Amino acid sequence: MKMMIMAVGLMLTVVCAAQKQYKISSVGFYNLENLFDYEDDPLINDEEYTPSGSKLWTKEMYESKSQRMAEVIAQLSVELNPDGVAILGVAEIENKRVLEDLVKQPKLAARNYQIVHYDSPDRRGIDVGLLYQPKYFQVTGSRPIPLLIYEADSSRIFTRDILYVSGVHDNEPLHILVNHWPSRRGGEQTTRALREAGAAVCKSVVDSLTALDPNVKVIIMGDLNDDPVNASVRKVLQCEREKEAVEVGKLYNPMENYFRRGIGTLAYNDAWNLFDQIILSPGLVKGTSGYTFYKSHIFNEPFLVQKSGQFKGYPLRTHAGDNYLGGYSDHFPVYVFLVKEQAQ
Repeated sequence: MKMMIMAVGLMLTVVCAAQKQYKISSVGFYNLENLFDYEDDPLINDEEYTPSGSKLWTKEMYESKSQRMAEVIAQLSVELNPDGVAILGVAEIENKRVLEDLVKQPKLAARNYQIVHYDSPDRRGIDVGLLYQPKYFQVTGSRPIPLLIYEADSSRIFTRDILYVSGVHDNEPLHILVNHWPSRRGGEQTTRALREAGAAVCKSVVDSLTALDPNVKVIIMGDLNDDPVNASVRKVLQCEREKEAVEVGKLYNPMENYFRRGIGTLAYNDAWNLFDQIILSPGLVKGTSGYTFYKSHIFNEPFLVQKSGQFKGYPLRTHAGDNYLGGYSDHFPVYVFLVKEQAQ
């Protein structure tokens, strides 16, 4: 069905066989690429992000980074909603302070973003978090879910917790899982089981919620360090690339079709990966009432792309090694639009 779309304030008018009006909201995710403050925290390994560290990370650099992150976030999803993303998961943040500084930036302050954050046991000291606009979403509960994974010698691998947040999204219950699964450092095959463990935790949460309500609305988002076609996503989470194939027990991954077209969110060795994903439960895809999935987007605007040099065409990042580039992030952000029909 072809539709004509006109954004009017917080409303969409969709013209098809008959004119209908829809409310629209958006949910996104952004890996902020090492958003560290410039002060040494003796409890974590953050020395490189200090004025005397290997990156010579100063207050001025930190403030510039925060401003640049705000510049990007301010533009996400405004093509259909001038308020931007209602809910935004973030990764690679040092602490709650960097999020507090971020949401106070002039480009974001008017949106009154609130913060959900817990310190993770990650060996590098990076966490995940959630930003939300209370006019759209109210948190009713949250907790970190530890990812318990181990080396061959039974010693624990300390990585990012999974952040679980429950809330009310425009009078509808909504559950969110924010992830940053273990990296491929050491090789994709060698570390595959670590990411599959992260997927298994998410699937267990979704299955528990679905047992209580088959139409439950759940969003899994994050930097999964795997592509949509990898086993952690395809087999463990049981994601489908087409909405028609989604049923209870399975999930919908709108990012897979981007990946199959060669579109990604980060580049490595001159190839694109799509690690940054937003995955939806059947209640958000085939639900009979309330908000349902409308479309997804990778925010890869030209100003976020490196224009020259060895990494021409890659996301314009803050650092290449210890070399300061003054860019944004080595990941592009992603978001989805959710729509709900308005009563006439």
